[in-house]
Amino acid sequence: MEKKLWWNNRETMKLPDVTIKQLLDAGVHLGHKTFRWNPKMGEYIFGSKNSIHIIDLVQTLEMTNVALLEIHKCISSGGKILFVSTKKQAADSIANLAKDTSQFYVNHRWLGGMLTNWKTISNSIKRYKKLSEDLKKETTGFTKKENLKMGKQRDKLERSLGGIASMTKTPDMIFIIDTNVEDLAVKEASKLNIPIVAVVDSNSDPSSINFPIPGNDDARRAINLYCDLVKKTILDAQKNISISEDKKDSKEKEKEQIKKEDKKEIPQKKLKKTQEVKKEIKKTPKKIAKSIFSKVKSLASKKLK
Repeated sequence: MEKKLWWNNRETMKLPDVTIKQLLDAGVHLGHKTFRWNPKMGEYIFGSKNSIHIIDLVQTLEMTNVALLEIHKCISSGGKILFVSTKKQAADSIANLAKDTSQFYVNHRWLGGMLTNWKTISNSIKRYKKLSEDLKKETTGFTKKENLKMGKQRDKLERSLGGIASMTKTPDMIFIIDTNVEDLAVKEASKLNIPIVAVVDSNSDPSSINFPIPGNDDARRAINLYCDLVKKTILDAQKNISISEDKKDSKEKEKEQIKKEDKKEIPQKKLKKTQEVKKEIKKTPKKIAKSIFSKVKSLASKKLK
């Protein structure tokens, strides 16, 4: 599916094709039991069968395309995305997705204040980096017991902060699977006005989500489908970034060449002007001398008369 880029109509973005058949095969349409539903999800529910809610896949398809478009915009403008899901089914796929696309992820436990109290979290990241550097050295200078203790601390920090170790500031967008489990992440992101893309099941609250994707958030096949679509979108956006950077570099080189040429032309022009001025200076005294002689001759002729 090709769509025109939001900043340049001549270029196109290639969003991955999604069909209702793909969604059906992955089990995206299956919600929770009817007694576990959230009334705010009523507009996205098609009906129920065997006391299980069926999600309207027509709306899911439209909203998935909207969410992918926003992700593409975020990445192509140089932004970073934080992927969040601490449930067992999604932990590995979220980590692989983030590593393949060089983004950030949280897949073990969401620490309170991970976004709102970034100063404290950044200190913990520094501590984690220091511990990992110390343990890499052959001679650490610590006893065997101290090394084991430091290793345990490092592993604990790596589980919680390993996915955001290279994050220097709050992300530009957050992608969440299961908003009920990650309600802290949703609250912190909405407090900081960070756009949220989230998969919302029939028991979720979509009111605080900027770009919801109604669908199953428990089935592994459905989670893998979401991750695959997001991965393709991000990789395409990153290609556009590289193309735009190449164009910028070529434009800058052209500007530098023009400046160099101008600098070469300017001294030549100055030389020509100085030569012209000198010629004028040489010409002027002769004219002045001729005028004086003519005046003297005229005076002499008058006296003779």
